[in-house]
Amino acid sequence: MTGRPAAERIGFRAVLLGCSAVLALTALAGCGYSTQSSLDPKYRTIAVSPFYDKTREYDLQAPLTEAVTRKFITDSRLQVVKAADADLLVEGMITGLSRRGLITDRNDEVTQTLMAITAGVRLMDRATGQVLWEDHAMTGETSFYTRAAGLSSDRLRGNAEVFLPTVRSFPTEEENRAASEALEQLATAIFHRVVEPW
Repeated sequence: MTGRPAAERIGFRAVLLGCSAVLALTALAGCGYSTQSSLDPKYRTIAVSPFYDKTREYDLQAPLTEAVTRKFITDSRLQVVKAADADLLVEGMITGLSRRGLITDRNDEVTQTLMAITAGVRLMDRATGQVLWEDHAMTGETSFYTRAAGLSSDRLRGNAEVFLPTVRSFPTEEENRAASEALEQLATAIFHRVVEPW
């Protein structure tokens, strides 16, 4: 075997690698992450009305209102203002809180429970009164250990642990932390629905 075919093979591989790199960069450029919103650019300000609470629990509506408001302040694509000055208005009502056993032990005692908080939410064009979208079943959920498990959750997902005061509505710390986390997840879902409506 002569040196020439080996050089040609090396050159061919270099061309293939170069083409692959160009294709990869082109794909990345086309599929890159964007912080732009698909929301109509005419909307620049937003207000979050205090959420109502139809459940039997207490201490849920204020944390949810604060969490949703914080999402917009942190993101800064829409400026949070008073309702009278807003282009957009978020309104909502907490409609349900449910718990469902996920895991049981050998004695059929539930050791891990799923908690879900559901809300009906709508987004309005405040100037025209037009409802831009409405969703009757937005949900935030999380799981937590019960007393039967003898374990405790040592984390809250999202920003709940940093920003959201732990809810104090429930008899156990695990349930209170789970409610805080579920509210944080619900706030995130509402925020994304507003800024990415399509």
